[in-house]
Amino acid sequence: MSRLIVPGQMPDEEGNIVRVTPQSAGWMHVGFEVYSLQKGQTLKKAAGDQEACIVLLTGKANVTTKHEKWNNIGQRMSVFEKIPPYSVYVPPEEGYEVEALTDLEIAVCLAPGKGTHPARLIAPEDVGIETRGAGNIERKIHNILPEQKPADSLLVVEVFTPEGNWSSYPPHKHDQDNLPHESYLEETYYHKVNPGHGFAVQRVYTDDRSLDETLIVKNGDTVLVPKGYHPVSAPPGYELYYLNVMAGPVRTWRFRNDPDHEWVMDRKLAGK
Repeated sequence: MSRLIVPGQMPDEEGNIVRVTPQSAGWMHVGFEVYSLQKGQTLKKAAGDQEACIVLLTGKANVTTKHEKWNNIGQRMSVFEKIPPYSVYVPPEEGYEVEALTDLEIAVCLAPGKGTHPARLIAPEDVGIETRGAGNIERKIHNILPEQKPADSLLVVEVFTPEGNWSSYPPHKHDQDNLPHESYLEETYYHKVNPGHGFAVQRVYTDDRSLDETLIVKNGDTVLVPKGYHPVSAPPGYELYYLNVMAGPVRTWRFRNDPDHEWVMDRKLAGK
């Protein structure tokens, strides 16, 4: 299996099914974890030096931080309901506790923090919804924690790709600290496929092809994007969801399209 794929596992005693650390990924900024909790189970994490965005992928929960508590949050039972999630932003040095009121799946997005912003609830009505692309590169976006919203490092977004469509397309990259043209951002993709026995395809490649991998992605897999372009395809019959986490030295998303394929966007937007 490619080193860029982190497959989902059976839950451990905490309920963890995915764990990516900067050390395991070989980078500096992004951490990512997924927990599958049974009704009544509690996850408790001590304060650390990273900020966190807890995304309720499915199910309902009570979430408590050092100074705040939010009861009975969450509404979707499947990510493919395509309604925005509830999330909780947690600053560094402030632990949290999650109590599962139903069977629950949460993603914990992590990056270096400075403690600049207080803990807060990100309710569905706080999530920006947009459609990107057109035709067979059209996809639906939920901007959970975009750069216009307060955080120290994290950028968090979820994407819904219809069957037969491509997303993260035209292929783009953000692996150079070359502002204002391009920012350096590490990125993870947490994939869900509907129906669950299907697959998706993701390619990760650089201009010089020193990295050039085409990945078969299964339901529950996480893909690491340390550098390069990273387009995704949903085969006919299978719709695709993924949760993106990005972070780098500067909290801004500036990308460069692959010049070989940038023309496709102009053609699609022209309706051709």
